[in-house]
Amino acid sequence: MKYFKPFILFVLLSGLLGSAVLVGIYFYIKPDLPSVTVLKDVRLQTPMQIYTKDGKLISQYGVKRRIPVKLEDVPQDLINAILATEDSRFYDHYGIDPIGIARAAVSLILTGEKKQGASTLTMQLARGFFLSREKTYIRKVKEIFIALHMERVLTKDEILALYLNKIELGHRSFGFGAAAQVYYGSPLNKLTLAQMATIAGLPKAPSVLNPISGPERSVERRRVVLLRMLDEEYITRSQFDEAVSAPVTARKHGAEIEVDAPYLADIIYNEMVDIYGKDEAETGGYQVYATAMSDTQLSAQRAVVRNLHDYDERHGYKGPIGYLWNEPQEDQIAPATQTSMAALPIVAKATRDNWNESDISAALASVPYIKPLVPAVVEAVDEQTITVLDANGESRVIPWEGLDWARMYITDFRQGNEPKVASDITQEGAIIYIREQEGQWRIAQMPEVSGAFIALNPLNGAVEAVVGGYSFYQSQFNRATQAKRQVGSNIKPFVYSAALDSGYTLASIINDAPISQWNAATGVAWRPQNSPAEYDGPIRMRKALGKSKNVVSVRLLRGVGLRKTADYLTRFGFDPDDIPLDETVSLGSSSHTPLEVARGMAVIANGGYLVNPHFISKVLDEQGSELWRANPLWACEKCERGRSRTQDEDIEPQGAEQYSDNMTDAEVEALLAAELNKEVLLDGEEAQEKTFAPHVITTQNAFLVGEMMRTGVRANGNWSKKTYWLGTGWRARNILQRTDIAGKTGTTNDSRDTWFSGFHRDIVATAWVGFDDMSRQLGRATRNQNLVNRNPEKYNWIGNALVGTEDGAKAAGPAWIRFMQDALAQKPYSPIQVPENIVRVRIDRTSGMLTRRTDHTTLFEYFLQGTEPTTYVRENNVVDPAEEEQEKAPEPEEIF
Repeated sequence: MKYFKPFILFVLLSGLLGSAVLVGIYFYIKPDLPSVTVLKDVRLQTPMQIYTKDGKLISQYGVKRRIPVKLEDVPQDLINAILATEDSRFYDHYGIDPIGIARAAVSLILTGEKKQGASTLTMQLARGFFLSREKTYIRKVKEIFIALHMERVLTKDEILALYLNKIELGHRSFGFGAAAQVYYGSPLNKLTLAQMATIAGLPKAPSVLNPISGPERSVERRRVVLLRMLDEEYITRSQFDEAVSAPVTARKHGAEIEVDAPYLADIIYNEMVDIYGKDEAETGGYQVYATAMSDTQLSAQRAVVRNLHDYDERHGYKGPIGYLWNEPQEDQIAPATQTSMAALPIVAKATRDNWNESDISAALASVPYIKPLVPAVVEAVDEQTITVLDANGESRVIPWEGLDWARMYITDFRQGNEPKVASDITQEGAIIYIREQEGQWRIAQMPEVSGAFIALNPLNGAVEAVVGGYSFYQSQFNRATQAKRQVGSNIKPFVYSAALDSGYTLASIINDAPISQWNAATGVAWRPQNSPAEYDGPIRMRKALGKSKNVVSVRLLRGVGLRKTADYLTRFGFDPDDIPLDETVSLGSSSHTPLEVARGMAVIANGGYLVNPHFISKVLDEQGSELWRANPLWACEKCERGRSRTQDEDIEPQGAEQYSDNMTDAEVEALLAAELNKEVLLDGEEAQEKTFAPHVITTQNAFLVGEMMRTGVRANGNWSKKTYWLGTGWRARNILQRTDIAGKTGTTNDSRDTWFSGFHRDIVATAWVGFDDMSRQLGRATRNQNLVNRNPEKYNWIGNALVGTEDGAKAAGPAWIRFMQDALAQKPYSPIQVPENIVRVRIDRTSGMLTRRTDHTTLFEYFLQGTEPTTYVRENNVVDPAEEEQEKAPEPEEIF
């Protein structure tokens, strides 16, 4: 009893003192403890993911890679591996493990080092959310209190689910879902036992134990995890033996990008940053869905890249990028090659024998690798083939069909002679680019020319595709949405629309004759010219737009008035500050982006409604719940008619027999709703209240302008009767073999900007081609006989073989045509319906007056009711082109 009482007293005092110390420490660190609200609403800092409308991943933004997983979706083997290794008594303790703490204390006393942390899963989670990895006593105390606090407010399963999604696992992966993707490119349920054991061993030291940075240490750690699973009887001996001997299969994987569309992704990313701020956008776990479908977007990208290569190839080959061996004398190297060589850290050696495979791979790795271009070195040159070794270590033979385009580039206006043999093009040791086209490899080069493409749904402005240049990885400047370039003749449909609004008709006769106007202020005469400089005299408006007559556009502007025309152009969404108040506006001197031009064209395509382009269809949170859905302005003439019907019983909806006079307003609204769901809503979307777009031009005006634009993409008249003429975009109809399309070419002075815009009733698209250097002309291409010999029947239709001065039809048109080939492939023929108050009468082809004839001197024309001609042409004034003597024009097959 002599020693027992003091001992009891000592224990009590120690307990009281310890309790007091713990209470003191608690109140000391209490301000640092998270609230219950914070614990219940823990943000996982999940990256933003951007998808196409059909759910294919385009891009992921955020430093931390995280793929949230639900506890029920995690394989039990992985849970067992984590618990066995990190906290085998997880479901038995209250946030701290006394046995583990005692073991760590003994280790500290015996070694004097903090080798064992005794951290439970809850404590690790507390550290990961609220603390650092610094090994201090105060951090450990905070960790314990936070863990106890978490165990009070969260269930064990909630804690485990947070741990599975939060823990850092190396290479910027946070959570096991992300680790499975980063190391194995696979979801958790596809991992093998060996792979699960590997990532289950990462929490201890993810930077050094991961299978990419430290494969040997990773294998040893995997063995430890598997032994713990065997000890806990989670796996059998045979499973252990198989998994412990499995090879290391990890390699670094990025996000599972399914559609590489960086220009589209960048636009959406910037919109999300504008709305939410950079930090929130990149860590809020938003799932953003674009308005573009994957196949449409990819089709636009292919069309632009192919078109730029076609332009580049018909202007000649600029030579190799550099040399690994057989480097010629400096005065024998083309200037373009000298420039590219100066940028490469490669020193040429004497012969091929001085290079081994690894040296070649290392050298080619220093050459910019921009899809679809692949760096390669020429290993052999035969008569009409070359053998190359590409950057991927593949040996490829390039046939003559992939070489024969490569005549020498001299200037943008001059090309050398066609090559006869492969040695006219390149030599052994040369570093070149190659690319694959239609299943065949060909010699290539990086195009210096730029291009852009935009496609919209004309009914609601949803962007179907956007391409801002040849490659986002080469230039992040988005020419489709940011580059204001002179639009040239792409402005004419809007000028002609203003003329129709002022009383002109498709049969109005305008004098296609040269203009010379003296400007006393400058002392210079303004002489706008047609391109080519050919003048037809009196010409109908329809034909003038189809042939893109410049002087006619000027005369129409004068007839309407400059100020009135400029104001009218703003109806199509053009910024008035971009519209110059001089007559050159009628020729396209104003500068607009391809997106603005496409929006304007959509007004013509949809019946006169100004829709707003938009790129995002919906935004989901990280749990997949919808946060926002686009509610665009809709072009819906039937909706307008229905609204008028319910507001004014005297107004009968056009062409809608199902609407009867004795219907109630509610019945009309119900019928309208059914029509909307059938004709307006996008596939798979739920019905939502529509907001109607402003009706900026009449439906009749839009129809008549569209009719003129349909003339511009086809051959017109009769060859044998000498009434034959070609619209400037005639190749579109010939190649697409459709009559339900319309389009307009555009070319600026000296061919610095070229355009092609056009539409089908379901899609409107604009293509632009030019140099970023606005002073540089697109030049001209001469005939390449190699291509003619190879495919003479298609020589003048589309692609490489186009010759002459570059213009909208040749430079930009092929991109539009190739895109429409894909976009319209599954769409049935669907002409624009003739609206009410439009009449069709037979007129004289030359004078535009009524006629009683029914031969080739006449044609049927559309008019707004009340504007059709009322007088007949006199028989002695009828012009019969078939009887006139005129110089024979070339056959259409000879027109380039």
